[in-house]
Amino acid sequence: MRGRQTVRDMVLSLAVIGVLVAGIYIFIPHDDSGSAEQKAVQTVDTRVEVATARRAAPYPVAAPEGLPKTWRTTSVSYRASDDGKGGAWHLGMLDPEQQYAAVEQSDAPAKEFIKDVTLGAERAKGEQAVGSKKWDRYKGEKYNALVREEPGVTTVVTGTAPYGRLAELAAALVAKKG
Repeated sequence: MRGRQTVRDMVLSLAVIGVLVAGIYIFIPHDDSGSAEQKAVQTVDTRVEVATARRAAPYPVAAPEGLPKTWRTTSVSYRASDDGKGGAWHLGMLDPEQQYAAVEQSDAPAKEFIKDVTLGAERAKGEQAVGSKKWDRYKGEKYNALVREEPGVTTVVTGTAPYGRLAELAAALVAKKG
C-alpha cells in the first residue's frame, strides 16, 4: 500500500489529531484568569529577615512600612561581606500592576553597586522628590531606578515599575538599625 496515500488519508489523520488536542484542552484543568498570574509568584514573609539584616548590617536597613496589601514581597536577602564592607540588602516586590520593584542597599562603593543592581542604568536628568528628600533618577533598558547616596550607605529603589511606583515604595521606606 505504500505510495498510495491520498489527501483524504492525510485530512483524516489531522482530524484525529485535532480531536485528541481538543479533548486534552477541555479535560485538563487550566486557569486563564488574571489571578492565575498573581498566584504564580509566591509571596514571602519578611519579618525575620528584616530583623536579622538590621542586626547584621553596619548601616540602617530600609524596609517599607504601611504599603497597601496590593504590594507583594517576593524575595528578601541580606548578604554580608567577608571584610565587613559591602554587605548587601535586597527586598524584591511586585506592585499592584504586577511590575517588579526592589529595594537594594549596600555600603559597597556606590558607582559599581548602582550599576549592578540597576542592570546598567545610567543617570537621567532630574531628581525625584520623595517626601522631603531628593532621589537621583536612573534610566536603563530593563530597569528604572531612584538612587539616594548617604554617608555609609547607598539605597536604590529599582525595577520595571514606573518612577511613580518606585517613588511610592521609596516613600514607604523606614531605615532602622537593629
